[in-house]
Amino acid sequence: MDVLLTPSGGKEHLLLGNEAIVRGALEAGMAFATCYPGTPSSEVPDTLYRLRKQFPNKVKYYFEYSTNEKVALECAAGAAASGVRTLCTMKHVGVNVAADPLMTLAYVGVNAGMVILTADDPSLFSSQNEQDNRYYARLSGLPMLEPCGPAEAKEMTSYCFELSEELGSPVMIRTTTRVNHAREAVPFVKLGKVKQTSKFKKNPMQYVTVPAVSRNLHLRLLNIYNQAQAISEQSPYNQIVGKGKLGIITSGVAANYVMDAVGDLGAKSKIKVFKLGFTYPLPEKKIARFLKSVDKVLIVEELEPILEEAVKALAQEKGISVEIVGKVAGKVPAKSVDIEAPGFFSRAFEYNPRLVREVIAKTFGLKFTEPAEISLAGMPTPPGRPPNLCPGCPHRATYFAVKEVAGDEAIYPTDIGCYTLGVLPPIKAADFLICMGSSVSSSGGISRATGQKVVSFIGDSTFFHSGITGLVNAVHNNHNFTLVVLDNGTTAMTGHQPHPGVNTEAIGDATTHIPLEPLIKGLGVQHVVTIKPFKVRAAKKAIEEAIAFEGVSVVISQELCPLFARRVAPTTKRVFQVVEDKCKGHLDCIKKVACPAMFVENGQARINPLQCIGCALCAQICPENAILPVKAKG
Repeated sequence: MDVLLTPSGGKEHLLLGNEAIVRGALEAGMAFATCYPGTPSSEVPDTLYRLRKQFPNKVKYYFEYSTNEKVALECAAGAAASGVRTLCTMKHVGVNVAADPLMTLAYVGVNAGMVILTADDPSLFSSQNEQDNRYYARLSGLPMLEPCGPAEAKEMTSYCFELSEELGSPVMIRTTTRVNHAREAVPFVKLGKVKQTSKFKKNPMQYVTVPAVSRNLHLRLLNIYNQAQAISEQSPYNQIVGKGKLGIITSGVAANYVMDAVGDLGAKSKIKVFKLGFTYPLPEKKIARFLKSVDKVLIVEELEPILEEAVKALAQEKGISVEIVGKVAGKVPAKSVDIEAPGFFSRAFEYNPRLVREVIAKTFGLKFTEPAEISLAGMPTPPGRPPNLCPGCPHRATYFAVKEVAGDEAIYPTDIGCYTLGVLPPIKAADFLICMGSSVSSSGGISRATGQKVVSFIGDSTFFHSGITGLVNAVHNNHNFTLVVLDNGTTAMTGHQPHPGVNTEAIGDATTHIPLEPLIKGLGVQHVVTIKPFKVRAAKKAIEEAIAFEGVSVVISQELCPLFARRVAPTTKRVFQVVEDKCKGHLDCIKKVACPAMFVENGQARINPLQCIGCALCAQICPENAILPVKAKG
């Protein structure tokens, strides 16, 4: 049995932050969970997906990978309105997709605990932007809690279900990458009882948001805010640590850096720290008392100055004369590599212990000598390791065939997924990207505005997530471009989760498979063709015909992700080699596709047999036919 399913409490277990959130939900008796996967939150649904079949039948919860975040939230809302405890998880940009139902769900409320996880990504480790989703709590009027580490994440997740039921409102829990992916000893309590089914009780005057109903629901939401603020004032997650006439107000993972820094600076008797965990609504009375007790306050928060602005406004409103500092106006790092630049806090990128320690020392005039840096003199510079498509990735073959046909002059809108790496040389087939699904819709705009040849790329999971509506729009408005759907049979970038286009029989699930080609034809696309990208000649011919078609055409490039294929369709590995006598050093195999299994030695291409998976792409594009499979020994 998995340790997360330990029925009793009383022991600590080393957990990833995302695993701790799962345990917290299980201890709360969660019965229903939905998601769309996205880093840094992906391990939460992945763990729930893995555990669901191990649970005893009597306490089994329902879990699904939803088509997108909007659908996930709406599905979860229906379950919570029906009276079962529900968890809905996504990354920060997923809340943008779910924002439409989120705003009105705050009015409608719930009949059982509902927790919405938003996982923010400071420093953009795996995201297209760096937004601060604390704003969503303020925009929607929903309570928000922010854990500083895995143990608190587990505790808060369980508590949020209770708080949600007390208020009759969904509750948001905001994490950041360092909380999601940290490990900590997490104490367990016993698993909660799961209420698997309930009965929806009709109440149109709460659940049907016509204007006459919503006017009253808005007043209800404002009253919930007042209730939540009173609870925040008493919350143990809002605590003051230490003593002194210097104050720090902080939240989230930055609170850990602050506590370490205060100790490193020997300032525990000088600095009093207000650590916020229940961050919206803020405990204004408690903050006001804190401000009156200190001579100067530093606000330590990653990304936007949300706490800083709120605390300054509160001080002004209450007539509290105290210096409050945080972000340095107008001062930002020159570039992302400067995230450790000492001496100030920025609105960009995540913080680190060194930066927090130095800003605290500078702000409060504390003496501190940095430890001597370890000398790296004489050490070789480590080689760069840019992100790259895996050896044998079918996307590389598709890109090659498209570029051979459409050339460098075509415009290549792209989308969110592994294939975003097509932006890198030598592929260079990514010219425009905003968000999930934007490749399809933006292609119509670019082709209409310019008349240029447009070939766009989208993955199979992303197509189901938010590409379908853009394609309907393109057909309806007679746009003219070619869409290439890179169908690798899984949601590859976030960890091989299923989606509606995945035939899940191979992984033991009973979900219904929705094949792409009939779906796309059903949307009215007149020219649809499915190719096998490693059959290069046939793929190029099909792509050429699709691009020549006047109107919207779709090419489905269908080949399993090789990493996923190892699990569901393992095959005998066939390794290729370069025949030295035949190789003339053209290096087309490297210059055009840059498979990481290939390298150059003495002016000739070489293949690393440990990385080659035998896709044969390089063999098909070598002008000298110098790349052949290695003959089996014996």
